[in-house]
Amino acid sequence: MKPLIKNRIAILFALFSFIVFINCSSDSNPGPSPTPSIAITGSIAPFGEVDALSHSSSQSFQVSGSDLTGTVTVTASDNFQVSLNDTSFSGNVSISSSDVNSGNTTVYVRFSPTAEALGFITGTVSIQSSGATTATLNVNGVALSIEPAILVNNNSLSFEDTQVSNTSASTAITVDGNNLESGIQIDVSEGFEISSDDMAFSNSMSITAENANDVNTIYVRFAPTTAAETNGTITIQSNGAETVEVALSGLGLPIIHNYQTYVDQPLGFGGGFNQSAEQTFTLHSDVSNIEQIKMYLQIDCPGTGCDDWDRYANIMIKDPDSNTWYEIGRYITPYWVGTQLLERGLEFDVTDFKSLLTGSVEIRIFIENWTAKADLVSIDFDYIEGEPDYPYYAIADVMQYNGNSLQGVPYGVSHAFDLDRTVSIPANAESTHLRTVISGWGHATPTDADGRPCAEWCFRTHDVIINGGNMFQHNMGPIGCAANPISNQNPGNWQPNRAGWCPGMVVPYRIDEFSTSMAGGNFTFEYDFEDWTSDGGNGDAYYAISTFVVVKSSTPIDKPTVMN
Repeated sequence: MKPLIKNRIAILFALFSFIVFINCSSDSNPGPSPTPSIAITGSIAPFGEVDALSHSSSQSFQVSGSDLTGTVTVTASDNFQVSLNDTSFSGNVSISSSDVNSGNTTVYVRFSPTAEALGFITGTVSIQSSGATTATLNVNGVALSIEPAILVNNNSLSFEDTQVSNTSASTAITVDGNNLESGIQIDVSEGFEISSDDMAFSNSMSITAENANDVNTIYVRFAPTTAAETNGTITIQSNGAETVEVALSGLGLPIIHNYQTYVDQPLGFGGGFNQSAEQTFTLHSDVSNIEQIKMYLQIDCPGTGCDDWDRYANIMIKDPDSNTWYEIGRYITPYWVGTQLLERGLEFDVTDFKSLLTGSVEIRIFIENWTAKADLVSIDFDYIEGEPDYPYYAIADVMQYNGNSLQGVPYGVSHAFDLDRTVSIPANAESTHLRTVISGWGHATPTDADGRPCAEWCFRTHDVIINGGNMFQHNMGPIGCAANPISNQNPGNWQPNRAGWCPGMVVPYRIDEFSTSMAGGNFTFEYDFEDWTSDGGNGDAYYAISTFVVVKSSTPIDKPTVMN
């Protein structure tokens, strides 16, 4: 063989040997290691109720795995235990990796609450092995005390406002005894009642020992005896168990006697209507236990609509002794509309007239309505039972210049109206006060610095002079017309503040309480308007005013005597 050929053969043999060496080295590389994993089959349902220091029935699940190399540890949190044979339970167990890798291994779980673990208890069972993601099962149960105990599902009940002598709707609570060896006694404080059947109610009841450890339903209702906020307690007791109390509360409403008088009485001018109406009605006959009397006035509108303007209006009752009409309420009508935005209309406290608002009474209503679009007036009275401040009232008129808006006292000009009186108070009077209603009318000038003419708009302070000295003051200032709940008076000019009144609102009554009863004495009275002089421009100014003197006593009392 030639040398060149021999050399080529030697080179090819060496190259082949190198390739064989490389391929043998590649075949010996083991590659990446497999990832261990744990799988769980099955779940654990809630264990339910178990006595403390006892054990529930067991439940089970299966554990399997792949490529596990380390021991598998199953761990239960406090109050739960695990087992591999459903006999020996503890906080944790271990399983060999080969057993878990070869297939499902059954693990048993039970609820084993300690003495301190009471109520709803939650926990976990975790399965761990080296290199594998931990698997977790959630578990729960209810641990019951092994001590005698009374459980209720509600520790506080509040009831709807309920009128005295009536009862509220009932509310149910559950009373559950645990480990009781005797019956349960249940008592409720005054103003509330309990029942086992929601039919027969009383202040106490009992549950027999036989049923004490069952879940018992108790019905509770509010039965107020006084018109006041009432707080009470249900007391639940059994021998050996801690007493349980349920707090109760409710507002007792007074008994109210309602009397309807006028119903949709039209008041207007023209169209066959009159501006006033007089009628006799029968009201409450015994006011000895009446704490308060309220009058409600509702204005409705006929098909033509209500009067376009804000009008002077009042309600009067006739004093049967003197046949004098006493103004018990005054208001200014709203523009264009009635009072339906108020559920019961305008509200007046007329308790001061208690001595007149009994039995058969004559009532007169008036609106200075100069249109044929009559206002439809309805009036009713609430006589509210309760303990009055004094059982006997009497009232007399001191002065009344209130026939209509222009029959009031002229303001800013000389006049012949008598604003002075002498008043004699009965000897058994225990409380004496004055009640005044006053409203200004007119747009007379000169206006105030802020452009307000008198007496509808100009803010003034008037004095009530007693025995020659200024004792009381009446501030004729704004009372918040824009906040009037009768807020649909457009396009009327109802929002700007007048001097002491607003369209669509009650004219406030002003109470001047004497610091002493004034019993058996006389005093002089004078009403003094704040100084202002009219220049005769833009019409006249007037103050419609009524003042009454009211006396109260623990014994029957005569009305005061008023002399000009």
